[in-house]
Amino acid sequence: MKEIVTIQLGHCGNALGSQFWSDISEEHGLLPNGQYCGEHELQLSKICSFFAAGATTNYVPRSILIDLDPSSLESTRCSPTGQLFRPDNFIFGKVGAGNNFARGMYTDGVDIRDMSLEAIRKEVELCDHPSAFQMIHALGGGTGSGMGALLLEMLKEEYPKQLLLNYTVFPSSKVSEVVVEPYNTILSAPSLIKNSDVTVLLDNECLYEICQKTLQLESPLLEDLNFVMAKAMSGLSSTYRFPSRGHVDWAAMRCVMVPSRKLHFFLPAFAPINSRGVQPYRTFSVQDVLHQILNGKILLGGKEFQKSSSGGKYLTALALFRGYCLPEKEIEMNLTNFEEKNPSYFAEWMPFHFLHGTCDTPPKGMKISASFIANHTGSRNIWGRVLSKYQKMFKRKAFLHWYYSEGSGEDDFKHAEESVKELISEYKQCESRPPPGWTPPENTQGLLKRCLEEAGYDLEEKAPPKPPICP
Repeated sequence: MKEIVTIQLGHCGNALGSQFWSDISEEHGLLPNGQYCGEHELQLSKICSFFAAGATTNYVPRSILIDLDPSSLESTRCSPTGQLFRPDNFIFGKVGAGNNFARGMYTDGVDIRDMSLEAIRKEVELCDHPSAFQMIHALGGGTGSGMGALLLEMLKEEYPKQLLLNYTVFPSSKVSEVVVEPYNTILSAPSLIKNSDVTVLLDNECLYEICQKTLQLESPLLEDLNFVMAKAMSGLSSTYRFPSRGHVDWAAMRCVMVPSRKLHFFLPAFAPINSRGVQPYRTFSVQDVLHQILNGKILLGGKEFQKSSSGGKYLTALALFRGYCLPEKEIEMNLTNFEEKNPSYFAEWMPFHFLHGTCDTPPKGMKISASFIANHTGSRNIWGRVLSKYQKMFKRKAFLHWYYSEGSGEDDFKHAEESVKELISEYKQCESRPPPGWTPPENTQGLLKRCLEEAGYDLEEKAPPKPPICP
């Protein structure tokens, strides 16, 4: 069994992480203190991929919670899910990062770097087969951006064979009024581009509109945004946590879906999404769920996806379905039909575009759901939106003294800006031609199968067991 170690950074990262652990704890039949109260053995069959067995009959998340602001972690500790986490996995600073990338990267972040790495090392040593790290952080704050960049560099050096997957929250003025968020976001880009293997972009701007238009919430709160993001995250981890007929390992996913070292930024989606008032009156089929994730309106980057001048193009995409005895042939047929009817939506040079997997256990309260991630060139527009705000401030030299006084220099700003421009340019070029050095795989399914076999997975198809969670 492959184990995943989670790192939660900053206030937003810990809030989103707590929602994620709350969701999957409920799916595995765990109480807020980690005690098992479920009714089906399958809830425990693969639980150790994300949880470690505690000293009693409880289960503990394989997670390290880090924040330079001690009051933020104290609020997490006092939350309903606070009892889940191991107390010595709370790593905190003294005064907070002050929404300053440089403090997280060069000064205050360095003070707790060794403690953080030691906590991560202990968690990895408790794993029999450590497979990957997932980092949950927001780029608008100082801890999520600055210390996130610092830890990514250290993890890449310490654990070069482990996959690094980032759930990265992009800032929005609709959610936060911190004026220096574009600086923090762009300054963290070089480390993300260089050190992350898979980066899932969670755009607050788009999430806010989804909550307003689809969930019909007039003034969405941070909890509402985290609710949607956590659903997508739990879906992407479902085949690690429950028996499945189409598991896609994250390392194999990166091998097949990332055409070049830089182009690893994915736009996620989750379906079905509808308002609470409508929910009791609707049932969803495979076609309904596929339509919702493919129309772009609930893609967590969909605002840029729809408004970009060219619309962008799919390079690759993955749909992970959850539900009992789902018709895999119907799923594959619908994906193929969508591709054949909309050839202009896809990069012509890529010989394949869609992968899919199925988990036989539906999420709590649903009969069917799907998590979707797309390596789509429209992601460049999210970077472009933030870069535009960054350039307006940097041109006026606004607030730079806050960063210079903490160790950043002008070269850091120029290097970060150039890195983002190169990323945007490469995504733009990939709409018409492959990136330099790319060679097409001879057999996509064969490549995916080989990656899974090398990762140690049993690929024999078996009849799906009765799911432990019923709507």
